[in-house]
Amino acid sequence: MSDKAFDASRYLSKLNGKDYLEVKWRLLWLRTEHPDATVQTELVKHEAGLALFRAQVTLPAGGRATGWGSETASDFVDYIEKAETKALGRALAALGYGTQFCEDFDFRRDDQGPVVDAPVEPPPAARQARGAARERQLPRATSAQVKAIYSIGRGSKALGEHGVEERARKAYGCLPAELSKQQASELIDALQGELRAQFAARG
Repeated sequence: MSDKAFDASRYLSKLNGKDYLEVKWRLLWLRTEHPDATVQTELVKHEAGLALFRAQVTLPAGGRATGWGSETASDFVDYIEKAETKALGRALAALGYGTQFCEDFDFRRDDQGPVVDAPVEPPPAARQARGAARERQLPRATSAQVKAIYSIGRGSKALGEHGVEERARKAYGCLPAELSKQQASELIDALQGELRAQFAARG
């Protein structure tokens, strides 16, 4: 471990009115303290304009964290790079590098405000549903369905991208890109119903 002290406050920017530490500075923080840390990223899925990455960061002393990130071509021209950066940022935040200066672990439950902690393991019902889907080898969600899920999230102030990912994890134990077609359809219907209810309440 390096004797250098990393001052994260020097690199903060503002995001949605809050202090935010970009992933490149989280990575610099890691390398300042642990030059020998191992960083691995893997492109898990790339099809129809969707990229899903998994990143794993391992500290020399044995600490380890995994992060996931997905992006679509409709949102970014360099969506593959964005997905990799998002996955890496979440892995770093899970190890404590910039955790307090990012929104990676801020989730919302409908209109009830932020949910501080996300479950490490999906509930039993979700694990069973995921296992059953794999056993039956159900067709995966289409890229259009995945894009629709994230689009609905971005259109809802109460959800956002992180919110729909958390909703998918809680209901089915996986990210939107890993849902079956039927599960994706069910999630889209549920999210659209919530949006309609929100608009009706405002009107």
